[in-house]
Amino acid sequence: MAQNIKNMKLAIKLAFKNLIGAGLRTWLNVIVLSFSFVIIIAAKGILVGWDRQAKNDMTDWEIGEGQYWNENYDPFDAFTLNDAHAAIPTEFKSDIKNGDMVPTLITQGTIYPEGRMISILLKGIPPQQTLLKLPTHKLDTVVGVIPAIIGSNMARSNKLNIGDYVTIRWRDVNGTFDATDIFIADIFTCNVPTVDASQVWLPLDSLQSMTLLKDEATILTFANEENIQQTPENWTLKTFDALVKNIDDMIQTKSVGQSIFYGILLILALLAIFDTQVLSIFRRQKEIGTYVALGFTKYQVVGLFTIEGAMHAILAAIVGAAYGIPFLLWFAKTGISLGASSADYGIVMAETMYPVYSLGLVAGTTLAVLLATSVVSYWPSRKIAKMNPTEALRGKLQ
Repeated sequence: MAQNIKNMKLAIKLAFKNLIGAGLRTWLNVIVLSFSFVIIIAAKGILVGWDRQAKNDMTDWEIGEGQYWNENYDPFDAFTLNDAHAAIPTEFKSDIKNGDMVPTLITQGTIYPEGRMISILLKGIPPQQTLLKLPTHKLDTVVGVIPAIIGSNMARSNKLNIGDYVTIRWRDVNGTFDATDIFIADIFTCNVPTVDASQVWLPLDSLQSMTLLKDEATILTFANEENIQQTPENWTLKTFDALVKNIDDMIQTKSVGQSIFYGILLILALLAIFDTQVLSIFRRQKEIGTYVALGFTKYQVVGLFTIEGAMHAILAAIVGAAYGIPFLLWFAKTGISLGASSADYGIVMAETMYPVYSLGLVAGTTLAVLLATSVVSYWPSRKIAKMNPTEALRGKLQ
């Protein structure tokens, strides 16, 4: 055991000495490989930051820690809204009163800004709720008509401003159409399109009265998943993981696409190391024969050349850290501006995305590159195991 450790230390010292002795060739390989380190970590950090930011925004603005949906509700089928409502379960009344649950009633409607007819969703929510970041306290405004709040993208696309009066039309539970004016009490900005795009938020009791659906709701958003009770009749439990599954699937798809880019980038760097190893074995035949003549086994020499190649990754990590750490810290602080709002993409995405780097991300990338470099270094080094020491001393490999 002690002899093996001693041999390993000797191999590392010799490999390091050979790398430094190679001069410019070594440092060119190291610099190219360090670029791969930094770019892979930076790009992966963007995806991790996007995932975290999207889930935080959805939690704060829309889904809380989970929801109960009416069994008929389908967010991708507007025709379900006519039947997607039920009485709020009695067992949830205390949670709603304590602010741990927020009921929301959803129905179809039409808005008429400047004489235009726009289909929208009318959403009723309690003005006193604090679970979601929506500025629902503005719905307590007394103006003689029904107050409403809308998102900034909804306001921009329909040319609406705070203080405007606009007509809306809806259909009650009996199918009767009715219309009234609403007052735009506030305009909020958020990164969640499903809270903003083509939606008008009203006081829950007002929308219940308008649709003749007293004490009924479509969605119940709760604050603590640990306090989930048995699912009541006519309701379906949607856990946090189920509600953010679309985000997870999208991030996974983006990760696959990025992996192809990483692979191309890494292959280019590893190709240079492979060529260097092949050239080294060809030019250093006498050196290899000398190692064997001094008592090295053939496989110890193979290990020496493999370690020598793998050290490119270690040096690349050190060099990459020298300029990569300041760059990544600056990048994490300033982020990357997309120049467009999330509504333009139709997904949860902030105008500026901030990457997030973790120890696992950095360590995983380092180990992956180190493993790939070791494999690429070992591949051409296998030829050494088939050599004849006498021929190697004469500079000829079989």
